[in-house]
Amino acid sequence: MAAETDGLLGALVLAAATVGSLHSLAPDHWVPFLAVARARDWSAARTARVTVACGFGHVTVSLLFGLLGLVLGREVLEVFAGGLQGAAGVLLVAFGLAYGAWGLRRAAGRRFHGHAHTHYDHVHDPSRLTALGLFLFFSADPCVAVIPLFLAASALGWTGMLVVALVYEVATIGTMVLLVLPARAGARVLRLSWIDRFGDAAAGGLIAAVGLLVIGLGW
Repeated sequence: MAAETDGLLGALVLAAATVGSLHSLAPDHWVPFLAVARARDWSAARTARVTVACGFGHVTVSLLFGLLGLVLGREVLEVFAGGLQGAAGVLLVAFGLAYGAWGLRRAAGRRFHGHAHTHYDHVHDPSRLTALGLFLFFSADPCVAVIPLFLAASALGWTGMLVVALVYEVATIGTMVLLVLPARAGARVLRLSWIDRFGDAAAGGLIAAVGLLVIGLGW
């Protein structure tokens, strides 16, 4: 019995690590952070912090859905969570368009006044609001793939579920950070005047394009 339990746990841990890493390769899991980090000129540390926080929200909400699945049943939960996941592309497009529109307005302010208006920045810090928007988006975008793994781990008790959850969390967040930081470093090499002026607008457009890709491919 112990050998069977260990075998099941090992299989679930391997699956959690594999699924967590592979699903994070999708552009909607790292391109938004790259775009915003370049536009806002975030440091590597800040980019990593925001990416980790958003990844934590993304995975934790998914695991909470897994707990609900133990009560509501797997079929009902996957339909509900799948609906939220299906809306991820739409939410990403909306976020990108809103951010891009703000970026255009900010660029226009610089054109006519020579600088961007920064009144009350101690309250309305654009970088903080952008990071918050990313966190809310990722928290509203559960990963359905982890739910069956989490439900299967319930046969091993709370310890098994905790191990699978931690492995999936580390694999997902780790992959996101490993993709974002090198991409950010590469993007910083591009030092063009129009990027400094229209960077936020371009970032919003790129994020919206990724959202359209997600919708088109049905991710």
